[in-house]
Amino acid sequence: MNQLFVDRVDELAFLEEKYRENRAQLIVIYGRRRIGKTELLLKFVRDKKYIYFLCEKTSSRLNMFKLARKMAEYLSRESFARILFTDWEDLFREFLEWKTSSEKVVIILDEFPYLIEVDKGIVSVFQKIWDTYLSKRSDIMLVLCGSSVGMMETEVLSYKSPLYGRRTGQWKVTELKLPYIREFVPSYSFTEVIYIYGALGGVPAYLCKLSPELSVFENIQKLFLRKGAELYEEAENLLRQELREPRNYKLILEAIAEGKRRVSEIANATSLDKAAVSRYIDTLELLEIVSYEAPVLEKPKTKKRLYYIRDNYFNFWFRYIYPNKDLIEENRGKTVLEEIIADYNNYMSTVFEKIAKDFLTKTALPLKIHRIGRHWWKTRRGESIEIDLLGFNKEKSEYLVAEVKWSKLNLLDVNRIYRNLTRKFNELNIGKKAYYCIIAKEIVEKKDIKRKYPELLLFDLKDIEKRYSSKTSSQLL
Repeated sequence: MNQLFVDRVDELAFLEEKYRENRAQLIVIYGRRRIGKTELLLKFVRDKKYIYFLCEKTSSRLNMFKLARKMAEYLSRESFARILFTDWEDLFREFLEWKTSSEKVVIILDEFPYLIEVDKGIVSVFQKIWDTYLSKRSDIMLVLCGSSVGMMETEVLSYKSPLYGRRTGQWKVTELKLPYIREFVPSYSFTEVIYIYGALGGVPAYLCKLSPELSVFENIQKLFLRKGAELYEEAENLLRQELREPRNYKLILEAIAEGKRRVSEIANATSLDKAAVSRYIDTLELLEIVSYEAPVLEKPKTKKRLYYIRDNYFNFWFRYIYPNKDLIEENRGKTVLEEIIADYNNYMSTVFEKIAKDFLTKTALPLKIHRIGRHWWKTRRGESIEIDLLGFNKEKSEYLVAEVKWSKLNLLDVNRIYRNLTRKFNELNIGKKAYYCIIAKEIVEKKDIKRKYPELLLFDLKDIEKRYSSKTSSQLL
């Protein structure tokens, strides 16, 4: 059965470039679980000589023995696997002596953090192996791959790591971008693709589970809303695998999903002290599950931070699945599905804001935007004002003032929104020139609106889809 391999053009180009260089390579590939790191690496080496080894949480000696068998297969010398290697250095030294060909070989150690867990000194061992043997060999490309983002960044990539300064390249594999999701469900409309993006994000392992012949909500019911469903317990499993105190992290994510966005609010909701909440949130940020936004015109180190669940899968799970686990356990998934359907457009409004922000950074506008984000403040009268997206060009003191609506707008709606946008920007009293913009799910009566407001920038899903339509590419493994 063919497995869809989507995008990863930049990642493959990076790996190919490193492979073609006439020197030894020590490459670090990392990213959250299920993101497609292994598939990427196997795609890269498909037409190359390689040794792929998945590390295990067993013992250093057993891992060494199994890697030796993989090396014996590459060498076509069964006797190599029967050698009683004393340590890792002995294994690699012997392998290089037995390797008589000058052909380049890619050695992939997948889930390298498992080796670190069973042997804390393994990073220092590999530093010595690299310095003494591998760094001198232009026919070796060593790839260390891992899903434990925290461990890869602290034990392998950080300044304190014995391997610091040795790596010749690194790449953090992230989610697929929105345009590529349609390739998993080619019959879906762009609106349906966005609905799926809101629930699964761009995680290939989740998107591969979709049944294209089912509707969006039928897929959600199949994947989430019954005991034993493939994504029903995935969030909890990921937290247990990655974190030492999953219960506290669940409390924090639950609080954020319920709208507690400041550290003080999260601390009150979870009964954890503020310092602990801040530490936990730092870890969730490292894992790219949580992020924060601050008023875009504030200085970068401002304390006016509002936290949100950045990962769409986690956001969806903590909004709809975690609070309703009792119903799902009672086989009442249809009741939960009805709740999801009734609320989903409210949920999608925040997802659409992220899409709109990305779209504005990639489309042609009358001004060049240096920064863009949400902005909120209080007037001297004590009135709280918020602008969905405020972009600006520092050099020319020009601003883009945008409202984002996950709804269908007509001329009357646009009249009201435009008046509010101009009022809000005038309250800021910061710039000479402003361009006003409305981004909606759908805008009708566009010709009439353009006739009345020729200077107003108008975009809806049709414009976003058109902008993204040329961005997709896929291949079959």
